[in-house]
Amino acid sequence: MTADELKALQAPLKAQYRETPDAARQTMCVTGQVDVSSLSCRLETAAGPVDSGLHPAAGGSGEEACSGDMLLEALIACAGVTFSAVATAMSIPIESASITAEGVIDFRGTLGISKDVPIGFESIKLTFNVQSDAPRHQIEKLVELAERYCVILQTLKTPPSIETSLA
Repeated sequence: MTADELKALQAPLKAQYRETPDAARQTMCVTGQVDVSSLSCRLETAAGPVDSGLHPAAGGSGEEACSGDMLLEALIACAGVTFSAVATAMSIPIESASITAEGVIDFRGTLGISKDVPIGFESIKLTFNVQSDAPRHQIEKLVELAERYCVILQTLKTPPSIETSLA
């Protein structure tokens, strides 16, 4: 896709959202079916069902998707799509690009072994590996903009309010 094709694709959406800001607010929803007997949860996704289970470090078999891995995968997917769109908009030729996310978790927290150990990721490192003939300063700007506009990355950096309820 070219920069002009991307602009043409997004122009009507941008115009609509400027004219009617409420139209830009979308609610995304995912439902999972819990299976207590197998300690798993089946998600119905656009790509088909995904069974999630415990990470092997928490007693899982490793046969199901781990939600921690899925979080990192969502981060990579969003960062990659955003990177592609920004590179296209900036007309930066990319020979190849990959993104790696590494997350550190101390499983003593989620297993309840130590109340002093936080539950969840302690840190996440995102690494862009980009092959391009573009000058380094352009690639750095591209990565900066991909970070700025990546929904998942920004959600992790500035967590939204979350409420839990029982239906």
